[in-house]
Amino acid sequence: MSAEGGGKRIVVLTGMSGGGKSTAVRALEDAGYFCVDNLPVVLVPKLLELVGQGQKPRIALVMDAREGAFLKDAPAVLEEARRAGHEVSVVFLDASDDVLLRRFSETRRRHPLAPDSTAAEGIRKERQLLRDLREVAEQVVDTSGLTVHDLKRLVQARFSPADTHAPTLNVLSFGFRYGVPSQADLVLDVRFLPNPYFVPELKPLTGEDPRVSSWVMEREDAQAFLEKLVDLYRFLFPRYQREGKAYLTVALGCTGGKHRSVSMANELARRLSADGMQLPPAWHRDIDKE
Repeated sequence: MSAEGGGKRIVVLTGMSGGGKSTAVRALEDAGYFCVDNLPVVLVPKLLELVGQGQKPRIALVMDAREGAFLKDAPAVLEEARRAGHEVSVVFLDASDDVLLRRFSETRRRHPLAPDSTAAEGIRKERQLLRDLREVAEQVVDTSGLTVHDLKRLVQARFSPADTHAPTLNVLSFGFRYGVPSQADLVLDVRFLPNPYFVPELKPLTGEDPRVSSWVMEREDAQAFLEKLVDLYRFLFPRYQREGKAYLTVALGCTGGKHRSVSMANELARRLSADGMQLPPAWHRDIDKE
């Protein structure tokens, strides 16, 4: 239910310590959400009552291992909020153990669940405690390869203030050299196209440069591919909408994520916008990487 219908849009941020919850909640605060960190789960119904009808229709809650014994009640409380007419999305922010250990080392923080032991032991305990919340999450975001700017962009793109029954569409480019984006719903490989990397005057540029994008898009195969991709979107999107999917991320990849995928992602976003779709600008994950 949208805010206009009396319900709230509630984003629950949960996940591992060091996974990026602080960055994500700041991103939602910047997007106009009323944010509460570490509210005991049992007080969520009271918070919704106090916020009141028609005020602060977007709420972000951080729930994690600090909840302790209250964690077991989280799935039931969130389901009750849905039955009350609120739109609830649970996002679990995760990262590999190696990355989490590195982040704790860099910040010189002690793990909250292992103040007198190792961070590795704290991570092990936390994964066990958060198992049920991870299972009820609509999306699990692996932040291992994301910068704070990447994570902020991802969160704001998926949970923009606009209340809509249609899924949020995001288009991103990436380089296979750096791995497939974990948040992608559809992954398409554009390495079948000629590579501007091997054109001396285009190599130092990116797909954001009109000279590169024109060189890529003048190919007959590029135009045919985009036509088929737009047709695929027209087929899939209403069906995702019917099934209640809240977001759809289309990822276009080339070797390094600087030329072909950038050009194609920008053009796809442009064509979908011309088709009447509201979507944020394409996100180019690897455009600045060497």
